[in-house]
Amino acid sequence: MSPATLPDRSTAWNAVRHRDRRFDGRFVYAVSSTKIFCRPSCSSRRPTRSNVEFFSTTAAAQRAGYRACKRCQPTSSAPSGIERAVAHACEYLAAHADAPVTLAMLARETRVSAFHLQREFKRALGISPREYQDAERRRRLTKHLRKGDTVSRATYEAGFGSSSRVYERSRSLGMTPATVRKGGAGQKIQFSVVASPLGRLLAAYTQHGICAVALGDDDRTLERSFRDGFPNAEIHPAGPAIHEWIAAIVKSLDGEQPSPAIPVDAHGTAFQHRVWNALQQIPRGTTLSYGEVAKKIGKPSAVRAVARACATNPVALVVPCHRVIREDGGLGGYRWGIDRKERLLARERDS
Repeated sequence: MSPATLPDRSTAWNAVRHRDRRFDGRFVYAVSSTKIFCRPSCSSRRPTRSNVEFFSTTAAAQRAGYRACKRCQPTSSAPSGIERAVAHACEYLAAHADAPVTLAMLARETRVSAFHLQREFKRALGISPREYQDAERRRRLTKHLRKGDTVSRATYEAGFGSSSRVYERSRSLGMTPATVRKGGAGQKIQFSVVASPLGRLLAAYTQHGICAVALGDDDRTLERSFRDGFPNAEIHPAGPAIHEWIAAIVKSLDGEQPSPAIPVDAHGTAFQHRVWNALQQIPRGTTLSYGEVAKKIGKPSAVRAVARACATNPVALVVPCHRVIREDGGLGGYRWGIDRKERLLARERDS
């Protein structure tokens, strides 16, 4: 990697959070807890921000004592022509989020055939250029709403044709535009932290369904992390009575078949919801590989995108991401610890 101007920490961190391929080649990030450095787009689990250090070159990261990630291979040669074309297409779509961009327009802009660009774009990102632009519009909409813009102005600035289209897609925002505008204020969430066979379990819910599930060892740590994800919502402990949805989750860990009626109210993109829906169809006691899930949703080349969707699943156990393993049969990662994943799969097989 040749020397480049390192972005400010906030920009660099946002690139890592969103796995933004546009920043590949501009810097690498290193994780002090693992002593590994990666490309910004690496599909590995997102690190804790306080453990992250940024370097403008791979050589600088290596001099600091870090070693290259085997997954994203940040020391490999420069991106190929089609990789550069896909990155340029992403930049173009982001810059023109407020206007319709056809595949033919993208093909002319990148000088790659429409068919080849569409195929390679979906192979790299797991979604089509149209879906990518739509996600960029939703990101802009959320940004403008949280700045305090009116719904109508934010809708216009984000490139949506009408506010009715925005409200139709409120599920992908996780809340209505009016609620987003208030930073989540007014969204009422209750939560409980209870004992489970896998340690302490936090489950939170809105009037529409379960919105968060987390496993851990310390109640305060679980609650603090949960509240960080919903900074302006109206959050209350649920009290001594355990909600039936939470009871059903705990019972599923004791070997009982959970009720299929547990509703989910989780924020995610259209692609993430497709993956999460597919995970809920995996029978108890069985597993699928990331590649098999990708084929199941009709995106056989989107293996890495499926892995990201599993890693960002906010409602563990209800959406059983633990039932997805590596192609070679290895367990792969698990946000709540590989030991818990192993025990969880064993429990389900035994029951």
